[in-house]
Amino acid sequence: MRTDVGKENSSESYYGADLADPQQIQELVKATEAKLGPVDILVNNAVTRHNAEVEALPVEKWNQALAVNLSAPFHLIRLTLPGMKERRWGRIINLASTYGLIGTPRRADYVTTKHGLVGLTRVVALEAAQYNVTCNALCPAAVATENTRKLVAERSKTKGQSPQEAEAEFLAERQPTRRLVTPERIAALVLFLCSEEACDMTGTPIPIDGGWLSRA
Repeated sequence: MRTDVGKENSSESYYGADLADPQQIQELVKATEAKLGPVDILVNNAVTRHNAEVEALPVEKWNQALAVNLSAPFHLIRLTLPGMKERRWGRIINLASTYGLIGTPRRADYVTTKHGLVGLTRVVALEAAQYNVTCNALCPAAVATENTRKLVAERSKTKGQSPQEAEAEFLAERQPTRRLVTPERIAALVLFLCSEEACDMTGTPIPIDGGWLSRA
């Protein structure tokens, strides 16, 4: 967990934790509160996944995905929500996916846990609604991550295309905009959801998908 520690000290602090371990999650929250004070904004963004058909998906990979993708957000919310309710303000943002709203082959662990995260978001939003605490789920499609950029670069090299042409072809059957979603745009939406102007937005899975779900 990385956090800015204030204007007077521009350095960053990092607290590593295995999010598959509830005890380490509890220690993470305690360490954060000891250093920075009460948690008013929680962004659940950790994820793991393993591509395989259901019958070939290793049981340990399935269990890991349940622990990291779904149980960890539950524990982090469980540990921080009471304080938000007491202070009558809070923002919880869960990073789900378009695959939290639709399915796709060979990603049973990912699709299942992201659907579960959307469900958890709705329940928390209802339970926290009268405390000025919101809970929303962001549902990005293909994002310009290091791994995605690598796939596009490989396609560009193999097919002799420009990076722009390779990206457009890669996204042709996915995102009508044929443009990767950037982390900066996702961060901008997170920032908005943390504002007072977004106080009436809660319990909502919000697509950031370049039109992907319009085809569903």
